[in-house]
Amino acid sequence: MQEDYALYVAIVEAGSLSAAGRRLRISPAMVSKRLARLESRLGATLVHRTTRRLVLTDVGQAFYEDIRRILEATRAAEARVAGRVGQPGGPLRVSAPTSFGRLHIVPHLKPLLERYPRLELSLDLDDGFIDLLGERIDVAIRIAAQPAGSLVAHRLAENHRILCAAPAYLAEHGTPQSLGDLGGHRLLAAVHQLPWRLEGPDGPVTVEGHSVVRTNSSEVARDLSLAGLGIALRSTWDVGPALRDGDLVRILPGYRGATDVAIYAVQPRGAEDAPNARAFVEHFRTLFSPLAPWDK
Repeated sequence: MQEDYALYVAIVEAGSLSAAGRRLRISPAMVSKRLARLESRLGATLVHRTTRRLVLTDVGQAFYEDIRRILEATRAAEARVAGRVGQPGGPLRVSAPTSFGRLHIVPHLKPLLERYPRLELSLDLDDGFIDLLGERIDVAIRIAAQPAGSLVAHRLAENHRILCAAPAYLAEHGTPQSLGDLGGHRLLAAVHQLPWRLEGPDGPVTVEGHSVVRTNSSEVARDLSLAGLGIALRSTWDVGPALRDGDLVRILPGYRGATDVAIYAVQPRGAEDAPNARAFVEHFRTLFSPLAPWDK
């Protein structure tokens, strides 16, 4: 029963059956079947399905608000039990973006687990925005504008993004002297990362364009920039060593990525005092604040 409730919350928050299916890694047909089963059991229509979007009925909206609170309270109760009344221990489920998790979460897990040996950590690396309630995630690392709604966000670090390219690319194609020069250069970005939102001397500005290679992987875009294929907008946590070693060079230093994006640890509302999640968040907040190691 609780699984169907979590499914319904995912449907409402994702906005469609197919998007909910992607979040929960099940087919849209299965999502539709389980929603129909839930409506049949309740004897009420929760959602009106149109060809373009879902519309909640009045009953469906009230049901969503009720079960969201129930699921959040259940997760908080489970976390308290798993933490054995204030002491970290038992299951801790964490999600993080693939590259950031590999570079900056995994290397720092050993001291955390040595300090709290009863923690049973599960780490899921995924570049999508995981549904915390549906996937039963205790903490998720997100690089985004400050989350709102049903999530509690703990700011871990700034996310500085700069324009950069390999010296070999600049030697062949020249170094841009103004933002307008980018129109004559090859750009590199993963799907949905263009246009670039930048902040400069005169305020916010947008750079339109298309990536010279279409890819769904941000890591591929970084590796192509290292190979000298074009110019990229990269986070310093991602390219810090390459900048230090001279494999990439910052260009147009008067411009940087929009500063409303930062690195957060997020939790379902109501679960922020769970001992296991609190231990994880504090461990990484201490490591990354006040100045993240990749920006030193």
